[in-house]
Order: sequence, then C-alpha cells, then structure tokens
Amino acid sequence: MRPPIDLRTYVLRRSGVPLGHRKSLQNMLHRSLGSGHFAGFWNYWNPIWSYYLSYYLYLPLRKVLPRGLALFLTFVGSGFIHDLVIIGLRQEFVLVLSPWFALMASLVLPGRALNWNYKHLPWFLRAFINLLQVFLPLALVLGL
Repeated sequence: MRPPIDLRTYVLRRSGVPLGHRKSLQNMLHRSLGSGHFAGFWNYWNPIWSYYLSYYLYLPLRKVLPRGLALFLTFVGSGFIHDLVIIGLRQEFVLVLSPWFALMASLVLPGRALNWNYKHLPWFLRAFINLLQVFLPLALVLGL
C-alpha cells in the first residue's frame, strides 16, 4: 500500500517546518506538549515515526478492525518495535515499552471518545497534563 502523501509533506503538516529543518525538534516539542488533548499530543510527537506507523501499521489494521482497536494495536505495535531494540541490545526478552504504550493508548481512547480536552488551559498546564499522561503509565509499568 502506497501512502497517500509523501513523508516530506506529512512532516511539514505535523511540524510546520520542512523535514530536517533546524526548528523541527523545537516545533515538535512545543506542538505535542501544548496539545489540548492526549490524542493531539501523539499527532505531533515524532512525525517521522508516526508517518510509518500510520501508513504501515494503523491503516492496514483499520481495514479489518474497528478504529479504536486498530489504534490500540498500533500503540502496542510501536511499543513492541521499541522493545525489540532493547531485546537486541540486552540479549534478553523484556517487555517494558509494549505495556507502557498499551496504557497510554488506554488514555487516548476514552479521551477521544469523550472529547476530553484542555485546550482552554495555558500552554504550561497542557504540557504538564500531557507529561503526566506519558509518565504515570510508565511509573505503573515499572512499579514505582
């Protein structure tokens, strides 16, 4: 399946600057952390990675599964790909990122379904809420 838009266009739409621009990281952080909902955080986080996840994992899953389940499995799949890197480096089977990503998906889905947003809050509060939704699930997975 060929993506409907190319990577350069996708990154420009998500980050507001061309692929490889010196402000790419700054824009990604500002847009993702300042998003008014957790699903929006993921719309802006790591646009190159999300491009490939969208077109090569989410959309194929979406053809055969309901939207929510396809999104959940995309999160878990992303976590598993990250886990594979750790497994390769440590030479032992450990799953940390897959359950973490599953928990984050479990926050995205009801937030999206209930249209929960906090876009009316100042940027620093939106960033705080988004970071909580990233790091609290990690703390649960790590047993902290």
